[in-house]
Amino acid sequence: MAGEAPEVISRSSASHYVWSGVCDGWRLVNGGDLSVIEERMPPGSREQRHSHTRARQFFYVLSGVLTIERNGAVLAIAAGHGLEMPPGTPHQARNDSAADVVFLVISAPTTAGDRIEVPQLQL
Repeated sequence: MAGEAPEVISRSSASHYVWSGVCDGWRLVNGGDLSVIEERMPPGSREQRHSHTRARQFFYVLSGVLTIERNGAVLAIAAGHGLEMPPGTPHQARNDSAADVVFLVISAPTTAGDRIEVPQLQL
């Protein structure tokens, strides 16, 4: 409606969830065509290796160092840097550091119903 103030989103107003038992996610934007999630991973945590059929993702690190295995290559991504993940690319985010890592995951379209588990690599 014209004249309405736009909704300002933050961690405190976003929908929160816990994944892998110890990691946090805040859904900042949760639409079918776009998803923006702020995530926090404590030291030693990791997600299951997977890919997405349709979704293109961009991981942008806000603090700490995020390690991502992308199609067999292991990359350490420091704060202020990001990595694009094309559809169909096997990947796994993890925190190999001694401090929390906080990052944004931007997906278009949403990853809801678009996740395919793939075998772990022995690196």
